[in-house]
Amino acid sequence: MSINFVTDKVNLRVDGRVATLEMNRPEALNAMDTDVIKGLVFKLKEISDSDEIDIVVITGRGRAFSAGGDIKTMLSNINESDFFPVMDCISELIITLYSMPKLTISAVSGAAAGLGFSLALATDYIIADKTSKLAMNFIGIGLIPDGGAHFFLEKRLGETKAKQVIWDGKMLSADEALKLGLIQEVADGELQQTLETRVADWLSRPVQAMIKTKKIMAEKNRPQLLKILELEKYGQQKMRETIDHQEGIKAFIEKRKPRYIGK
Repeated sequence: MSINFVTDKVNLRVDGRVATLEMNRPEALNAMDTDVIKGLVFKLKEISDSDEIDIVVITGRGRAFSAGGDIKTMLSNINESDFFPVMDCISELIITLYSMPKLTISAVSGAAAGLGFSLALATDYIIADKTSKLAMNFIGIGLIPDGGAHFFLEKRLGETKAKQVIWDGKMLSADEALKLGLIQEVADGELQQTLETRVADWLSRPVQAMIKTKKIMAEKNRPQLLKILELEKYGQQKMRETIDHQEGIKAFIEKRKPRYIGK
């Protein structure tokens, strides 16, 4: 079976037992606005209901996986009543992706930053192009990670290293991310070829047993992830009200180093 779906900012392609979801805002480096987030949720739920699909690959069209949350949303002074629904959409996306009864792979080229990196971390396996850059860089504008990043980073790194990655907010090369344990594989050559090799390997295995292991772990961890997503939602709103965040945004616009005061 080979089917093509195109829905505004998210493309879905199904080829046999493999579905590929492609974020389709190349002009914005696939920055995730509410249309992208809702489109991903809709398509993931559609895929979850299919007994014919075993593997889901997430990619970004063009030069980046995803540069993170849409800058217009970050720059806007929306109040709680408008901000919380956006955060709820993010939470729905992450919990749907993490819990879905399929094996999931992020194929990262270019930038995977902020919320884009959180999205990748929510998948079972991350393959990055040799030249890709990954960053949990919310701290750069006085915010905390969202998209469940506190949960995923602690799971992959442990609490101490997770805090360091969050507080540093450094842009990491693919090799640096692999060494830390943030990703599972760096493409040796073309990303697409490495991805196809990984998918073929998984399809040659007893996939339902792999999925069952995933489901058991996801069911065990789901309450903690939901709690983290809730804490991130309210914590992020508090950070948006800080003087440091306003300074971070202003410095970003003015292309200068921010002057933080700790308030």
